[in-house]
Amino acid sequence: MRIAASLLVASTLAIAACADNEPVANDVNLTMNDTALSDTNLVGNDAAPLAPAANFVGGDGAALGSVTVEDSAGGVVLRLAGSGMPAGTHGLHIHMVGKCEGPKFESAGAHWNPDNKQHGLENPEGPHRGDLPNATVGADGSLTESLTIAGVSLAELRDSDGSALVVHAQPDDNMTDPSGNSGDRIACAVIAPAG
Repeated sequence: MRIAASLLVASTLAIAACADNEPVANDVNLTMNDTALSDTNLVGNDAAPLAPAANFVGGDGAALGSVTVEDSAGGVVLRLAGSGMPAGTHGLHIHMVGKCEGPKFESAGAHWNPDNKQHGLENPEGPHRGDLPNATVGADGSLTESLTIAGVSLAELRDSDGSALVVHAQPDDNMTDPSGNSGDRIACAVIAPAG
């Protein structure tokens, strides 16, 4: 009888201990979740605004990687992570419209050029605000670039019709208007309108 009573008391104490700990465990989980939500909100409110990641597509619709776009003190930062692209040097431009309809991506419109300048980073009459340095795709088809478009805000790129980041087949000569002889558009990523 004493053994049974001892077991009953021990079981009751164990259950009570578990019951006492259960709210603590839930409180810890709530605290962790609240902290995670707070951190997420802080990143969204205190850090530079970040556009949703955009996916590069080829003319046939194949996925070719992604680009993230965010505001910084110096302008808009683009981080490209591509794969399956032709090796070599390629022109890279922001185009006026956030549409990437293959196979030629003409839906993206012309280079983003709100100041009506000539094309080319080396053109004395330029450049377009959408003119970017050439990008290099490795022998394995990978494209890893991080660059800043100085004096530009994310809000400008995410206007009512958005914009598009386009990779061209050839290098940009940084001089010839309107597109630097950079050839066909081979990959495109939509920078979606805000909202």
